[in-house]
This record gives sequence, structure tokens and C-alpha cells, in this order.
Amino acid sequence: MFRVFLPLALQLGVILWAQAPQPATPGRLNLIIVEGDGAVNNIKQRTSREAIVQVEDENHKPVAAAAVVFLLPDNGPGGAFAGGAKSVSVTTNASGRAVMPRFQLNQSTGQFDIHVTASAQGRQATAVISQSNVTPTTTPPHHVLSGKVIAIIAGAAVAGGVGIWAGQHCWSNCTSLTITQGTPVLSPSH
Repeated sequence: MFRVFLPLALQLGVILWAQAPQPATPGRLNLIIVEGDGAVNNIKQRTSREAIVQVEDENHKPVAAAAVVFLLPDNGPGGAFAGGAKSVSVTTNASGRAVMPRFQLNQSTGQFDIHVTASAQGRQATAVISQSNVTPTTTPPHHVLSGKVIAIIAGAAVAGGVGIWAGQHCWSNCTSLTITQGTPVLSPSH
């Protein structure tokens, strides 16, 4: 009799185990670069460009309090965070955003990658932010004018020319001046 119940007890145990709630598989994280990718840092000005990332869950909802690590390259173009550190960890805000602290640029020019890792509740995501360090070697000549400046100067010259023309061709009975494309028209008063 014992032999009959043992297999039944084992079968019952397997059924109960299969119905027990299984631990939920954590969803994935999305790490979105909001700002800073493709940024150009000017070594002479000694300022790095801000990098901002957003951490979202699998439903694209912000993940607050996620740990985000920004990692600068060990050598070559790049720089260092406070105290010479090559990495820094920050926590996302209520909107799921993390701002990388400014870093001190080194003197190496060229492109470099900032590796970013976000983690929350056993989930992880990675991204790469590409930036460049440059040393501007030339400044645009002062005599080069933009198209907008040229248009303003041309407009002022035309208006001034019309005013001079009107002053030379108008007598006391002129009351209005119409400026249209082409030749200015003086309207005599009646």
C-alpha cells in the first residue's frame, strides 16, 4: 500500500510545484542618449559638453533611481572626472534622466567613446556616447560676412538710396512714397 501512495504523492508534489508562482523574469531596460552624442569639446576653452541619458523600462516608462555609470577612455582623447577618476556613477531622477558631470578635457585631440551602463532591479542596459576633442587652429577672417548681415546692409542701402532719390525729386506737394519691387513711386497730394 505504501508503494501505491508514494508515486501518487510524488505526482501531487509535481503538480503543486508547477502551479506555484514562479519568480517574474525582469523586463529589459532601454538606455537612450538624450544629449551629448557627437559633441565637439574645445580644448582651448577647457569645457566638456554635457551628456544626458534616459533610462526606461520595457514599456518606455522612466526608471527612477537607476544607477548609471559613465566611463571615459583610459588613454588618448577624453579626459577625467573630479580627482582624476575615469568613471563616475550617478542616479536617475524621477524622470529617469541622468546627467554626466562635466569632466576636465585632456590635451589629446580626436574622437573618443564614453561607455554608459544603467542598472536597476537586476536589469541592465548599455550605450556609447561618441565625442571629440579639438583644438581650433584658425578663426574665420573678420571681413567675412554672413548672408543675413549682407541682406541687412543691402536693405539699408536701398532704403537710404530711395530716401535720397525722393528728397531730390519731391517738391512740396509730395505726401507719400510707395516702395515696391522696381522703381519708387511718388504720389502727389491733391
